[in-house]
Amino acid sequence: MPHALINYPHIASMVFDTPLYATPTLVQSVRTVLEPRLLGKAADLPNGVSLDGGNPEEREMQRLQVVGRLAIIPVDGILVARRGTINAACEELVSYERLRTQITAALKHEMVEEIVLDFHTGGGHAMGCKELADFIQASRQVKPITALVNFAAYSAGYFLASACSRIVCSPTAGVGSIGVIIETYEVSRMEEEMGITFNTFFRGDHKNDGSPHEPITDQAIAEINHRLDAHYATFTESVAGYRGMDVADVVATQARLYSAEDALAAKLIDEIAPAQDAVDAIAQRYASSSRTSSGRRIRAQARALDAQCRL
Repeated sequence: MPHALINYPHIASMVFDTPLYATPTLVQSVRTVLEPRLLGKAADLPNGVSLDGGNPEEREMQRLQVVGRLAIIPVDGILVARRGTINAACEELVSYERLRTQITAALKHEMVEEIVLDFHTGGGHAMGCKELADFIQASRQVKPITALVNFAAYSAGYFLASACSRIVCSPTAGVGSIGVIIETYEVSRMEEEMGITFNTFFRGDHKNDGSPHEPITDQAIAEINHRLDAHYATFTESVAGYRGMDVADVVATQARLYSAEDALAAKLIDEIAPAQDAVDAIAQRYASSSRTSSGRRIRAQARALDAQCRL
């Protein structure tokens, strides 16, 4: 069996039947690639679209990028609990554990005065997000951590950004989607038409909840709603705590996607500025303590941001 096929069940488990701090658009984009594989219709995939779990050992942790007194850490793509990769058919995966390692390295780096998390993500896993966000909040007591929304920090991305010392948003960027979503999939009618029957034996009343081989039950729906409520409370209460807002005001966003101006009015961000201007301003604050001239450092940072900035 091809290596990629072996990974489909694992990848599917990261998308279906699990709480996601992600925009519906992100969930749909991943599902579009997964569904033909899971349903045995790989031929229906558009030309050039493929999915590969990848070999984590083939990807080294991105080296901490330190320019002047700033550490720039990209937060791009789909956010997951642990390390993994996905090819260009969807997006790259960035794990919470990897981000924590990078932030820790920046905290310990004697040349780093401030950390900048460069966000462009539609979110990802609920699992592991709260732990990293709490770590970011605690770490900002050691060194300032600025969230640079360049160009998206939705759902899990905003969860992490809200824990930073401050949030700077590019004029055309967006934040929000403070909500949680769970999707299930069912193929029982297709299996019936194909003459396929799955006989499932289990112990524990909830062991088979959400099985794709039978219509979803009221019991499974109740359990899903219970999980949604718990993760939603975690999200909204955490953002309120990080940002000094009332929980009711966070809930009132109702998972809306906010433009920069609307986000500023709703106190979801602290400042609107083009990404390069924001980095220049931060760099200037540490110019006197840098071993290089401010102009040279800012030019170097501009090149670094140009390389990182991907729509």
